[in-house]
Amino acid sequence: MSLKKQVILVTGAGGGLGSTAALTLAKNGAHIILLDKNIAKLEVVYDAILAANAPAPIMYPFDLAGANENEYQELADKITEEYGSLQGLLHSAVEFSSFTPISQFGTKEWGHTLNVNLNAPFLLTRVLLPVLEMSKHASIVFTSDSSARKRQAYSGAYGVSKIAMEALANILADELESGNKIRVNTLVPGAVNSPLRKRAYPAEDKAKLPTMESLAPVYLYLFSSQSISVTGQVISASTFHL
Repeated sequence: MSLKKQVILVTGAGGGLGSTAALTLAKNGAHIILLDKNIAKLEVVYDAILAANAPAPIMYPFDLAGANENEYQELADKITEEYGSLQGLLHSAVEFSSFTPISQFGTKEWGHTLNVNLNAPFLLTRVLLPVLEMSKHASIVFTSDSSARKRQAYSGAYGVSKIAMEALANILADELESGNKIRVNTLVPGAVNSPLRKRAYPAEDKAKLPTMESLAPVYLYLFSSQSISVTGQVISASTFHL
């Protein structure tokens, strides 16, 4: 599953799943654009990629929730200028604080969660579509949650954003399918030992969960030539097999 000469942008690259995906894809030859608002975390991932003798990535500090449309377009323009095309976009950034009843959600917290989990993926995808279309084949992957399909109580803005994001991915996949260039899929990582899982279920025995590194095969599949004909799918890591 070589990814040589592929350029892939990973949002939330300083986070648990984002950093795992970035390192996995880089180890297989991809040039990674590391996007996150936390510069210190970006530097850790950057160093890990270099230590693995993978292609040197680019760090791009970016606040998904706070950036305006001009800043999103500036990001797309810089990628076009630097690379000419883009072969992959992984939406891994996520906002989740705690399980909270709808009645106790503040307007600011609600809006911030929707901005990071839904509006930012829309804006970023929209400005990057022309860059992705410059590739012979490209892959867009949204990251969801198994609870989205259950409409779980107390999941609040996080749950709503994930449900809506899956709908966004499906609509986009249908719109792009006839072009036969850009595939759009949704990844459900499942219960893995990640920082988000620790926040959501602090009392859970994480030693019994799969590691984040166990997701490597599905990340490679979604961005490699093996998935070129696959679009509009929700792929669960817990049941994934080649």
